Amino acid sequence: MAQALAKITPTRGGAAEDGPRGLTRREKAAIIVRLMLAEGGSLPPLSSLPEDLQAGLTEQMARMRSVDRATMTAVIEEFLDELDQVGLSFPGGLEGALAVMDGHISPDTANRLRRLAGSGGKGDPWEKLVGLPVDELLPVLEQESTEVAAVMLSKLPVPKAAELLGKLPGEKARRVAYAVSMTGSVEPETVRRIGQSLAAQFANQPARAFSGTPVDRVGAILNVSPALTRDEVLKGLEEADAAFAEKVRKAIFTFQHIPARLNPRDVPKVIRVVDQLRLVTALAAAQTTPEGTEVAEFLLSNMSQRMAQGLREEAGQRGKVKEKEAEEAMNAVVAGIRQLEESGEVVLIVEEDE
Repeated sequence: MAQALAKITPTRGGAAEDGPRGLTRREKAAIIVRLMLAEGGSLPPLSSLPEDLQAGLTEQMARMRSVDRATMTAVIEEFLDELDQVGLSFPGGLEGALAVMDGHISPDTANRLRRLAGSGGKGDPWEKLVGLPVDELLPVLEQESTEVAAVMLSKLPVPKAAELLGKLPGEKARRVAYAVSMTGSVEPETVRRIGQSLAAQFANQPARAFSGTPVDRVGAILNVSPALTRDEVLKGLEEADAAFAEKVRKAIFTFQHIPARLNPRDVPKVIRVVDQLRLVTALAAAQTTPEGTEVAEFLLSNMSQRMAQGLREEAGQRGKVKEKEAEEAMNAVVAGIRQLEESGEVVLIVEEDE
């Protein structure tokens, strides 16, 4: 349907052709779209058409007033003939083509095509840039000039721009923040070219085999490792690379970190996603040490009194918990918090920001 509309819709300035009452192709397309909207029919997403066709079609609809029934009927018959003549249609756009070719071309080829498309001259390069994670944007922001960094922050969503600004060295952060106040006179074409240049930098970066940084991956593994294993690994890392070990320590989130890094108002969310038997086991095991008792009291004091009372009674009746079973239960609570963090339902407190 969209392809047929595109065929009868010229770019701006399209000339009239032979057809009903000497109408232009753009006028005929406007009649079809208006009729389908008026009759409540299913209209294909016109966003798949090139922007100039979308704009021309909308402008044409704004100029037209009324069409007699005979002309409308003739336009409909011509449009149906166009549809009958379509033998095969292609998806249109790179993402549509990649969806069709999924499983038939390698992931590396698909990623390379996406990166090349992102750095091309068509479309808005900022659409792809704003979707990149902070960890990927930060190295480029640090290398760019103050003026380019200011434009980049101005184009990003405010939360992401604030996070990036907070990760810059203090002096550069101040210069960039001041430069943002000077971006009001920057021409749109200049902003577009800066976006193209930045997109090209990301397109030239090799595809990564793993998502997340090495620090995040090691931290995630140690999160659910037995305490003895975690301590031994960290000791070995400190001997091999003290700086890397320190970053890993900050990335680790264990049961003991819950009071310091989980917002009290998020405790009810955690209770909902953790199996109750595992939670009771974790609470029972935690109350055998001062550190564990602090975690247990933090969780119990930030839920409803009725639920807390029930969990206290069950934990008291649980009896002694084996060490392996205790670690599995505590890791289940941590895994539930990590699950909520990944879905965006909770945001863990960064220790440096306390």
